[in-house]
Amino acid sequence: MSRMKIKVLCRDPRDYTRQRSSDIHKLPRNLDPSLHPLEGPREYVRALNAAKLDRVFAKPFLCNLAGHTDGVYTIRKHPNLLSVVLSGSCDGQVKIWNLANQQCLRSVPAHEGFVRGLSMTREGNSFLTVGEDKVIKQWPFPEEDEGELEPVNTILGKSVFQGVDCHWNEDKFATCGEKVDIWDEARSEPIRSFTWGPDSITSIRFNPIEFNLLATVGSDRAVALYDIRQPVPLRKVVLSMRSNAVAWNPMEPLNFTVANEDSNLYSFDMRRLDKSRIVHKDHVMAVMDVDYSPTGTEFVSGSFDKTLRIFGVEAGHSREIYHTKRMQRVFCVAWSSDASYILSGSDETNIRLWKASASEKIGKVHLREKAALDYASSLREKFKHHPQVRRIARHRHVPKLVFKQAREKRIIMASRRRKARNVALHSKPGTTVQPKEKTKNIVEVA
Repeated sequence: MSRMKIKVLCRDPRDYTRQRSSDIHKLPRNLDPSLHPLEGPREYVRALNAAKLDRVFAKPFLCNLAGHTDGVYTIRKHPNLLSVVLSGSCDGQVKIWNLANQQCLRSVPAHEGFVRGLSMTREGNSFLTVGEDKVIKQWPFPEEDEGELEPVNTILGKSVFQGVDCHWNEDKFATCGEKVDIWDEARSEPIRSFTWGPDSITSIRFNPIEFNLLATVGSDRAVALYDIRQPVPLRKVVLSMRSNAVAWNPMEPLNFTVANEDSNLYSFDMRRLDKSRIVHKDHVMAVMDVDYSPTGTEFVSGSFDKTLRIFGVEAGHSREIYHTKRMQRVFCVAWSSDASYILSGSDETNIRLWKASASEKIGKVHLREKAALDYASSLREKFKHHPQVRRIARHRHVPKLVFKQAREKRIIMASRRRKARNVALHSKPGTTVQPKEKTKNIVEVA
């Protein structure tokens, strides 16, 4: 009888030890659930620790860009260069910044007085500015460090321009002021003008998907929609208070958001202007500007209460608040083209760069570290409704002024709800109608 070879089932112990210090320990694991009891409580503890570490590493402020001598009123991104932004201030200066080096590439004395509007052309080889001196100027974008910039085109207007925005697909741009004018870059007279009421228009934005649609907000408290292919405006909704800025959702072409003086933001569907989709609350003073993330899932707002807030498009309350001790009233905000950073310009002449995700690591992330971060994020999402995890994730330190005014605002709103409830309780049934939150601030739709 021939001898049979017996196969050894046990592995060599050297398989579990490292041959060199850079190797990874190999640990055999049995995934049988019966061998791993109390999985739920163990994951809950991990989720609680992940929520705590997320707040520990939440350091959103990155750098400060100083150089303006007056309040920063407008910020625009370069369409092709990720690290280049332009800013205009209240003293007429326009500065071109390199965010990677935190340096000012060029300073241009553009206007006398406020730089009311700033926009990059679709190719990115020039930019437009408008100001209180009733002048539209087109400047070449500097490729190299040469002499002073000179405008390639200057248009004298008949009234003060309040804003400008470039078409996303054609060599056209639109300005607003006493009326909305559509311009061709090769002509010195507007190719079309729109008027709807006697009041001035303060902000204008082209739709990034439906290129021929644009939205405006004005001092008559109206939000108006236009199609540049038609001779008359499309629709208008009048709110109870004035709006300061408007922004289109880059992924949902029919939706837009306006920043209002009543400390709220209102998201609308342009097909149904009789009610807002969502009312975004948390600011305690007038909201001055709003800008969407390129992903279309979030937007950032800046307010007179000296804070920035980040909202989800379907959320009524902000997920994040950014503030510093020295930052004053925020006039303008912008979300970077890679959806990772946020820029803000404020009244004390500074531009600040923030992380869109406060605890995100900047720099190279190894595969094992990325797997651990993804696992922690999944745990926070799984246990986000648990009271302890939710309390830690929602807690934010806010300035004393914001804290007091938010408390006062809650007391006022609770008093109004109590009064409305008592009126309805002591009135004849059917005679009082409680206004809905999404429609009570809408005065008229035309």
